[in-house]
Amino acid sequence: MIKATDITKSYGSLKVLKGITLEIAKSEIVSITGASGAGKSTLLHIMSTLDRADGGSILFEGIDTGRLNDRKLAEFRNRKVGFVFQFHHLLPEFTALENVCIPAFIAKTGKRQAEIRAMELLSFLNLTDRASHKPSELSGGEQQRVAVARALVNQPAVLMADEPSGNLDSANAKQLHRLFFDLRDRFNQTIVIVTHNEELAEMADRRLIMKDGLLQG
Repeated sequence: MIKATDITKSYGSLKVLKGITLEIAKSEIVSITGASGAGKSTLLHIMSTLDRADGGSILFEGIDTGRLNDRKLAEFRNRKVGFVFQFHHLLPEFTALENVCIPAFIAKTGKRQAEIRAMELLSFLNLTDRASHKPSELSGGEQQRVAVARALVNQPAVLMADEPSGNLDSANAKQLHRLFFDLRDRFNQTIVIVTHNEELAEMADRRLIMKDGLLQG
């Protein structure tokens, strides 16, 4: 599904990625681990098209994302990639349902169709009775599950998660970790996760370890 070849990235004189080559298969759950500053999040952002590499190429379902202009890249990202971050970034003035629908509205999905899809996801995540609640009325775990539903509303090819359980207590973290595998079982979802959580890293189908801008082993 994703093929990264010789990816490099620098910020000024700091070389963050020094030639990363990897492949992600459909329905695979891959964890990326390593010390802070190893380049994990930078790699995730480049694979997900949030950032551009200085060198190398990203083929995403056969499409060379480096050849897309900014507008085409934004459209591609909206349709193909779902994001879950450490902090949920829900909009406080909107309900859970409205937050989940936002990426679908950006993709010009009709209101009714978007709401039906959003409610299906909220139901799958055991949040049906929280659909009309605003983020301030939800627990931390519920907010993160709403963020997962939002990431999935456009049926993306891949879900990219950056420290998704880093802001959760252990019980909610375990629930979120199990959820990723339920998503793969239910929707054949491909998931790439950057994490410091050893339990989550070991649960993945494949664990990649980064050190000093390179993959180990």
